Amino acid sequence: MELPNNSTPAKNQLRTTLRQRRRNLTPHQQQQASMGLCRQLSLLPEFVYGKRIAAYIPNDGEIDPQPLLELAWRLGKEIYLPILHPFAKGRLLFMAHYPNQVMARNRFGIPEPLCDHSAYCPVWTLDMVLTPLVGFDEYGNRMGMGGGFYDRTFAFLRNNSRPRKPRMVGVAHECQKVERLPYEQWDIMMNRIVTGSRQYSAG
Repeated sequence: MELPNNSTPAKNQLRTTLRQRRRNLTPHQQQQASMGLCRQLSLLPEFVYGKRIAAYIPNDGEIDPQPLLELAWRLGKEIYLPILHPFAKGRLLFMAHYPNQVMARNRFGIPEPLCDHSAYCPVWTLDMVLTPLVGFDEYGNRMGMGGGFYDRTFAFLRNNSRPRKPRMVGVAHECQKVERLPYEQWDIMMNRIVTGSRQYSAG
């Protein structure tokens, strides 16, 4: 799916401002937010009853989900991380993630698992997808980094073309919340948004 270039000076400025907010958090604030996020997420039905959970490696000040991953492994759950699709431009694949895994950096400098067909998880079989946000509002609208990777990868959720629907859970720092974000027709809405201190149910 080709997404229109909807970047505007105002949207780009907001994205820059929100990214700076999360980068300005101290290591202690980041750690506290990460632990709070884990407490909140660990109580969600999507986590309690889910088996396959997609997460991410934090970058650029993103809130760190690592404590939840440690808990998930102890509970016998499967964790998957996104990698840049080697053939389909602008899309993601999800590969199995486990402790002490050998990783490689993608073109954005973000660590990701090595591409391995045997470790691949079809996105429509995931139970919960933790989606890192740049900005959000309480209605479930989200702002990402602007590449459209999650929107393309999970486009099937808009027309229910697969038998299963992973629950999309956006995660961010509370300081990344804004009053209202514009909604575009190609945007994938979040079912919930969770921060280190609050939870917003959107659908």
